[in-house]
Amino acid sequence: MACRKGSIFYNSKISLQSWMSFIYRFSQGLRLRQIDMIQDGIASSSVTLSRMNQKLRSVCKKAIKVYRRKSGQLMGGSTEFIVIDESNFCHKRKYGRGRTGETWRRKKWVFGMLAVNGQRRRPILRLVERRSRCHLLPIISRHVRRGTTILSDEWRAYRCALSRLGYRHLTVNHSRWFVDPTHGGHTQNIERAWLTYKSQIWRLRGNRTEKLLKEHLSCIEWTYWLGQKHKDGPLGRLLHDIRKQYPV
Repeated sequence: MACRKGSIFYNSKISLQSWMSFIYRFSQGLRLRQIDMIQDGIASSSVTLSRMNQKLRSVCKKAIKVYRRKSGQLMGGSTEFIVIDESNFCHKRKYGRGRTGETWRRKKWVFGMLAVNGQRRRPILRLVERRSRCHLLPIISRHVRRGTTILSDEWRAYRCALSRLGYRHLTVNHSRWFVDPTHGGHTQNIERAWLTYKSQIWRLRGNRTEKLLKEHLSCIEWTYWLGQKHKDGPLGRLLHDIRKQYPV
């Protein structure tokens, strides 16, 4: 244990080989269900796996927070457009059974902004209390460069407000069509992204509490803003962030 002091492995009885297997799978998003990892011999209990998961989520959360503070996490400009939308991440019970507390029944609205540039996608995801103008517009102003083209549905919180803030705002009336016949815009990019993010979070039961949901949203941002951008991919970036936060 002495050689692990000060490292991410401190106070853990899991072998370093199992830890490295876990770190690799976490960075790649592979077979992260606890039942899979127990069957594969990474750990013998769900409690241990939960602690390991929490440590790596904390690393990703701190890394994206530092990046946001240094860079502003800006998106948009002349080379990419932004699709915005809100989605409900309310907890889903397995088979619809079991008891639920107030925090599980209450709707959890996540506001999403997806930067689209060719094949590259970069999301910003924020848990918001309400989908009102005063809750959503400050997030857009903080992260989206002025003059950027923003595409959305016709939710009233955006109506006229984005143009006044200096954005080129295009809307799609989903009650009439999926692709606007005038400008050709659609929100299918972010609709597909919601399906991906939700399946990942629900599979890991990551929306049981607001704190846990925020951690998973930070991990998703970390993957697209830092992990995929690193020269050695998500694994290289995760090892870099672990070394940064646990200097030995």
